[in-house]
Amino acid sequence: MFHTRKDVSITQSSRRRVLGALLVTACALGLGQAQAADPVKIKFTLDWRFEGPSAPFLLAKSKGYFAAEGLDVEIDAGNGSAGAVTRVVTGAYDMGFADFNALVEYDAKTPGSKIQGIYMAYNSTPAAVFVLKKSGITKPADLAGKTLAAPIFDAGRKAWPAFAKANGLALDAVKWQTVEPAIRETLLARGDVDGITGFYFTSLLNLQARGVPADQIVALKYPDHGVEFYGNTLIASPKMLSEQPKAVEGFVRAFNKALKDTIADPDTAVLAVKERDPLINVALESQRLKLAINSVVITPETRSIGLGAVNPERLKRSVAEAATAFGLPATPDAGALFTSAYLPSAADRAIK
Repeated sequence: MFHTRKDVSITQSSRRRVLGALLVTACALGLGQAQAADPVKIKFTLDWRFEGPSAPFLLAKSKGYFAAEGLDVEIDAGNGSAGAVTRVVTGAYDMGFADFNALVEYDAKTPGSKIQGIYMAYNSTPAAVFVLKKSGITKPADLAGKTLAAPIFDAGRKAWPAFAKANGLALDAVKWQTVEPAIRETLLARGDVDGITGFYFTSLLNLQARGVPADQIVALKYPDHGVEFYGNTLIASPKMLSEQPKAVEGFVRAFNKALKDTIADPDTAVLAVKERDPLINVALESQRLKLAINSVVITPETRSIGLGAVNPERLKRSVAEAATAFGLPATPDAGALFTSAYLPSAADRAIK
């Protein structure tokens, strides 16, 4: 059969229309898939500067764990746990990392915030009292009548009533000297005060950096002396929890994976911090990270129930203890302040 020129023209025109329609459809499908694959953006605030303990967060981003969960996470340094809580409550940040007790305090003073802890990274408070060996102080009772220095907002200073109660000391057993964080360890190293309070993995290294030999430092860690406070937790805003629960689950999964990597190889993990802040001292921050892991991340409780989880009864006691120590107007509901709903399986959180 022969086609006329007109027939050929019509056939070519039809083909062009079909191909054009297919191209439009393909573009539409491609656009739809791209839109469906757009990552969920999350603004995340740390509680402090980019130091060793921030390694799991930065490692999760560096190794693509967040991206694998469909997340685009922006991580910023912080200026304290209270500030981190405020950033998340106000919606300036979607999620954050903060001392659980700062969350307790905020909720007691501002009920109804509905902000929650979702992964208890620090199974116990890092707070400790530091003294020099030459002082002769070896136990909490020896602190009676001494002068301790700390910033007014320091976690150990704020929790002193709980430490004092657990060890049979009067609330006014010590005299407090209010100082800036930058000079706290210097005052103790010079002998200007009898002791200081601070995070174990921070003040210990700061004292050594100021020339105090490790064997001349005595650290009375709060968890070792009857204080049941939990430590730092991942927190999420009510908006994030209600509107993006899958993204929250993904974030926690990625962090948990990175935390386990960090525990397995802290020297490599700390390089993720170096990527973010090239000015850090890698050896120092690696040491700080290891101290944090061995003092507040890996504990008998986390070996039993896994990383990130809490013991409900202990959590309840911890919240009540914090409410009393901080002189709060109310004792928040522990169950409302922390949820296990976003945790990975127990097998994924187990410490080998």
